[in-house]
Amino acid sequence: MTSPSRTLTVGVLALQGAFSEHVQLLRQAAQILGESTKPDINGSGNGNEGALNWRFGEVRTPAELAVCDALILPGGESTTMALVAARSGLLEPLREFVKVYRKPVWGTCAGLILLSESANRTKKGGQDLIGGLDVRVERNHFGRQCESFTADLDLPFLSATAAGVTPTSNSGKPAKPFRSVFIRAPIVEKILPHHTDGIQKEEAERDDTIVAPSKLPRDETARKAVSANVEVLARLPAGAVTLTPKGKTAREMGEEGAIIAVRQGNVFGTSFHPELTGDARIHVWWLEQVLDAVRKAE
Repeated sequence: MTSPSRTLTVGVLALQGAFSEHVQLLRQAAQILGESTKPDINGSGNGNEGALNWRFGEVRTPAELAVCDALILPGGESTTMALVAARSGLLEPLREFVKVYRKPVWGTCAGLILLSESANRTKKGGQDLIGGLDVRVERNHFGRQCESFTADLDLPFLSATAAGVTPTSNSGKPAKPFRSVFIRAPIVEKILPHHTDGIQKEEAERDDTIVAPSKLPRDETARKAVSANVEVLARLPAGAVTLTPKGKTAREMGEEGAIIAVRQGNVFGTSFHPELTGDARIHVWWLEQVLDAVRKAE
């Protein structure tokens, strides 16, 4: 007997920033996965019996968020995103999505700021956070836009996606460098201890620092996700080059080794902008994580 088709819906928060670029790369990633897993990929979710179908869409309302199995928070301006989310009634649903239901979420640049439990260089009341990652980020770490970096990143978790091979192949091939850009990007300044009550009390006492409000997970599966340790997945390489005319390296600028990608349970964050590269490998990898998380939750 053939099993019924399964549709997974992945949303991209579309309040401001580079959301359409993420949707395009998600579609490319689904096609790459489809070549290996043989699903019927389509926008409506009415695929072949027994197939896995992906549906991607922009999220602007609580109703659109409610149908999502996973979510991306794009690069852009985090303060503007938080303000629009609050005005549109999305801020609390977003916090529940990430911290109560612990659904898979990925934040890039501004999205990483929003998903952090603490952010510095921010006046009290000047920025709302969603939270989910026990880290402190430094907003706009690299200063002006011309002081941002380009970098060839060594991302070991992409080793099986090199040369178009999907992450399920276990090929063991080394990944080619992932070319990316850091535009007025944050960095993860500190990995924070996990508090069972969800409140970063010590961080709240710091000057020019804001913290995300507490939200407790709803069940045992969600509790396991929230209690996971923060994993450092990537650091800024010494050879990364600034966008200034002189093109100084990260080592020359004293930025070598800065944390630029982390994961904790269901939440993944990157300082850089994979959506601006045309390279879908991280999106392929993340969709695999989404599929694995949904299967475990079921």
